[in-house]
Amino acid sequence: MAEQAVAGSSRGTQRRAWLMWAAGLGVYIVAVVHRSSFGVTGLVAADRFGVDATTLSLFVVVQVSVYAALQLPGGIALDRFGPRAVLTVGSATMATGQLVMALAPDVRVALAARVLIGSGDAAIFVSAVRLAGSWFDRRRVPLLTQLTGIVGQLGQVISALPFALALHAFGWTPAFLGLVLLGAGATTLALTGVRNAPAGVVATPRGGGVLREMGPTLRHPGTWLGFFTHMLGGAGVTVFVLMWGVPFLVQGQGLTPAQAGGLLTVNVLAGIAAGPVIGEFTARHPLRRSWAVLAVAATTATGWLILLVPSTPQPVGMLVVAVAAISVGGPASVIGLDFAATSHPVHRTGAAQAVANSGGFVAAVIVMLAVGVVLDHRAPGGSPTLTDYRVALSLIGVPWLVALTGVLLTRARTRAAMAEDGVLVPPLAEAWARWRAGLRGGGPADR
Repeated sequence: MAEQAVAGSSRGTQRRAWLMWAAGLGVYIVAVVHRSSFGVTGLVAADRFGVDATTLSLFVVVQVSVYAALQLPGGIALDRFGPRAVLTVGSATMATGQLVMALAPDVRVALAARVLIGSGDAAIFVSAVRLAGSWFDRRRVPLLTQLTGIVGQLGQVISALPFALALHAFGWTPAFLGLVLLGAGATTLALTGVRNAPAGVVATPRGGGVLREMGPTLRHPGTWLGFFTHMLGGAGVTVFVLMWGVPFLVQGQGLTPAQAGGLLTVNVLAGIAAGPVIGEFTARHPLRRSWAVLAVAATTATGWLILLVPSTPQPVGMLVVAVAAISVGGPASVIGLDFAATSHPVHRTGAAQAVANSGGFVAAVIVMLAVGVVLDHRAPGGSPTLTDYRVALSLIGVPWLVALTGVLLTRARTRAAMAEDGVLVPPLAEAWARWRAGLRGGGPADR
């Protein structure tokens, strides 16, 4: 096991483990820059290509649809070839997509660019998480997974601030060419700086074993508990950050584009605050991870209510609170990957985590497109009001309810599967009493 190899390793090997994780993290940060870059160009892109809200939403819908559709193939590739190859190919593909975007003469070519970006992005995060699982012991993995997601969101800050400033100062093509250079650097880092696992540890299976394992991966309820967990936390924040947050804040709340872009950085700050807490909680109390998921679900619902219930524009301070509440869903969605990983042996974790990681994005694709359709229907002239946005964005409640139901159902099935393996979840009263006594109960496979 990778964790056994690391536990007995030298101090030099431990340093190398941190370097491997840092390299994968660097690649993921750049991937987030690529992924979120269109979120701050939406209104500029509408003018550049002369499109309405539905067509504008297609840019992100296409990108995220490809991302979600390639999760499982990307996970299979990760299990077969390892994170180094997947990170390298993915980074190169995203950089190519940004080059096409920089030079795109019309909507069709620009949409093709988003296909490349979504396909390259598909397995970047799960590959970076795999590096943590391969180089560190299991006890550290939940926190490192959260840190990967949190620090990776610095890419969103780069999109919201430096890239947005470059876009308005230098124009479309120079700004996107800057992203191409950034992507080339990430590709080089993945190729030269990443190794799949410590020396002597077999990181990928031999032969055709990966495909044979797909049946057990898809049948295990822990995979789908991860899927619905990711959807419950991740769908809303994805819709807001990648597509409709800036238009809502500008056209609905009356902020300037600079103010709206700056407000999106609250997403990163909220993740920095909540992520380590969530990661440490899931590491210390693996039996109670689903309680964290449900608590955050209530928090994100509160954030959306703050945004959508008032019929008049809100003070900036209230918008900050709402965006922060919605953004906590991002770190919570990562618990879904932990559910998937601890439900399977190491050679199946790539595919299982890829399925889990698609949950929020599948829901976000549907909602983003539906919001565009509703806005075009209510404001065919292209200038939706706050009321129009309130109606359209209320659609986020549908996947929230679906995901909440899915979490509750699959949690019960996962616990039943664990009981068959001899792992029992103690009643909450018993767990509380043990905690009060200063004991730490539970096992690494618990839910």
